[in-house]
Amino acid sequence: MTGDLEAAAADSLAHLAGGKRKRKHTPPQGSACANCGAALQGHFCHVCGQSADARHRSILHLIWEALEATFELDGRLWRTLPALFFWPGKLARDYIEGRLARHVPPFRTFLVALVLFIFAAEHLTHQLTVANAQKKAEHAAAMATPQGRAAEVARLRAEAAKDRDESLQEAASERADSLKDADEKPDRVAAAYARDTARAQASYAAALARADAIAKGQSDDTIVFNTRSGSTTSANTWWKRGIKKAIENPDYYWSVLFEWGHRAAVLLLPIVGLSLALVYRNRKQVFIYDHLLVAMNLLSFTFLTNAAGLMLPFSWMGWWFGFIALWTPVNLFQTLRGAYGSSILGAILKTLVVWWITVFSFSVLLTGLLVLAVAQL
Repeated sequence: MTGDLEAAAADSLAHLAGGKRKRKHTPPQGSACANCGAALQGHFCHVCGQSADARHRSILHLIWEALEATFELDGRLWRTLPALFFWPGKLARDYIEGRLARHVPPFRTFLVALVLFIFAAEHLTHQLTVANAQKKAEHAAAMATPQGRAAEVARLRAEAAKDRDESLQEAASERADSLKDADEKPDRVAAAYARDTARAQASYAAALARADAIAKGQSDDTIVFNTRSGSTTSANTWWKRGIKKAIENPDYYWSVLFEWGHRAAVLLLPIVGLSLALVYRNRKQVFIYDHLLVAMNLLSFTFLTNAAGLMLPFSWMGWWFGFIALWTPVNLFQTLRGAYGSSILGAILKTLVVWWITVFSFSVLLTGLLVLAVAQL
């Protein structure tokens, strides 16, 4: 059966080229298959499915075979993709009921969609890195002129004054609230207020010193100030140091993030599959394997649509991802309704549960990845 399926898949490649390819180098009927030794009865072995084409393939043909094996470039692709986007319930139902030959295998679709999403994310990262480098170059050019330094100094001083005033107001408000509490000791409140105001004034003084140094023509790279206070915790210092490294070297930060990101993305598969098993726990005839098939479809749709959005110009991304935010739950609803035969109300309720679990899990994974990437710097 497997050999027949592979033979049918290879045969369907002819449709991409607009007709059947000529096979001038096929051995005579009855010749032994080079792979398993069975007697050939056609262009493909009926036992193992290997092509009987005996000619030496060209480099172009080898490249095409690699693309075909990776992206399944045959008739099944053109049936699977439209169904994945517009008839996801029917596609999932076909997988659950075993109608597999007409579609690309779901795990292959999932892996290819994940790879495309990673490539698109790296493309966006490259664009952001180029834009950041251009912005730094423009800033450096502006700082090379007296007018540019004067504008930067004015901006730094205004921001420093604003931050100081906000910090002092916050400290005064906390002191007033603490004094209203009968359990708080006035001496302790006064000491905390003194620490907060001293920290705000020290930060303001450091910002003014930086502005004065820039006014004298010193570059940002040569300006180093010690703004630590005795109340700064080691955790805050570690975090700020990591954030600073990420800003200074965004390429390395994103490379670390993507190194762990594709591993964490695979975790979404069991998360979505188990959430489906949870909401359909009363369906004894549906097994975990079936839920994972449905989860692969859902995640393939998500990865492909987000990959397309990451490749768009920056001005279009907001519109696209806003549209995807509406389309994704609709796709989930269609999938649950078609794959499991849920009623409209039941599919809506289950969509809300699965959607909430998925979004929450993704948020936790993303937060963990961001922290992990900073820790690796």
